[in-house]
Amino acid sequence: MSERTSRLGSAAPRGVSGTEVTVPGGRRVRLSGGTGHPRPDAPPNCRVAYAAAHVVADPAADNTPGTPAVLDWDRTLAFRRHLWSYGLGVAEAMDTAQRGMGLDYPATRELIRRSAAEARAVGGRIVAGAATDQLPPGPATLTEVTAAYREQLDDVQAAGAVPVLMCSRHLAAAARGPEDYLRVYDELLHAADRPVVLHWLGPMFDPALTGYWGTADLDLAADTVVELLKTHASQVDGIKVSLLDAGREVALRRRLPAGVRLYTGDDFHYPELIRGDEAGHSDALLGVFAAIAPAASAAFAALDRGDLEAYDEIFAPTVPLARHLFAAPTWYYKTGIVFLAWLAGHQEHFTMVGGLQSGRSPEHLGTLLTLADAAGLLPDAELAAARARAFFTVAGVTQ
Repeated sequence: MSERTSRLGSAAPRGVSGTEVTVPGGRRVRLSGGTGHPRPDAPPNCRVAYAAAHVVADPAADNTPGTPAVLDWDRTLAFRRHLWSYGLGVAEAMDTAQRGMGLDYPATRELIRRSAAEARAVGGRIVAGAATDQLPPGPATLTEVTAAYREQLDDVQAAGAVPVLMCSRHLAAAARGPEDYLRVYDELLHAADRPVVLHWLGPMFDPALTGYWGTADLDLAADTVVELLKTHASQVDGIKVSLLDAGREVALRRRLPAGVRLYTGDDFHYPELIRGDEAGHSDALLGVFAAIAPAASAAFAALDRGDLEAYDEIFAPTVPLARHLFAAPTWYYKTGIVFLAWLAGHQEHFTMVGGLQSGRSPEHLGTLLTLADAAGLLPDAELAAARARAFFTVAGVTQ
């Protein structure tokens, strides 16, 4: 076995091309590899864009369900440098990093500290999530929820990152109506030392957030959000909205106070929302950008130069990938993000904190493989194929 084949992990069977893979169902596919989108000279001018980054687990550690997370810090930070190299900002310690799904708060706090230091070293833009996940499972009072938020807000600010006030499962359980949300967020916004990013994550991403902002009626919830933003416009940079509903996002965007951005978190409709219309556009804070950073960077470069045709052409093949990646149950999209990072060579294994590599089926990941290749997002076809063959062999798919 050659040194290169050993590194890839699985030589192609005799008579099979080095870029061929048999996916679940028996279909044989041949990967073509990446299109080689160039790295930009600078971040985009036309939009503010953040990629919500995943974490790389230490494969030698006990990253099983319920155990403290242990990260491979070198690979985790290298992936953030990859995102910055394509002109994107990093949204740190968000749900893509498995907040509430394996990443405990001590690891989160260290992740924010290290990533913010790396951002300063390379001149990268960074925001980071503040939530309440250091609280134990079960009921918490509004006072306890607010204190937990304040602790994490202080940690993010001390690290030097822009805070993202993430949705809180504890607040969703404790609040009795919109007024409780307004009271908690009022205190947090007055405690912030810089304009923050708010966060509205729909229940498709986390069922425990059903009824956030005090009601399951999304129109009434939007009224509460607008009331909060009008009261605190000077303390809010923008709000990230992840409802997978383009029409609802546009309606909210048109109600925002002047100077408050809407960061789309819609991993289904991002090209049209970022492109915008005569009344405005969305900026971006997206989990899918972790998987499609080169294409996203090229699309923003096209938008900067006013080439809308190229913008649409670059993003078009990423949309089927995104829709499959974030298919229900949506909260397991993180498994696909890490699978693609492994295939693309950003890490040497397919292991996740909390054992979340089991969150998607081999059939789902087989389709993801072909969609990523069709979008030109696997830079080394031979590497991706060898790793995919190794994975599917273990899953019982003969190669």
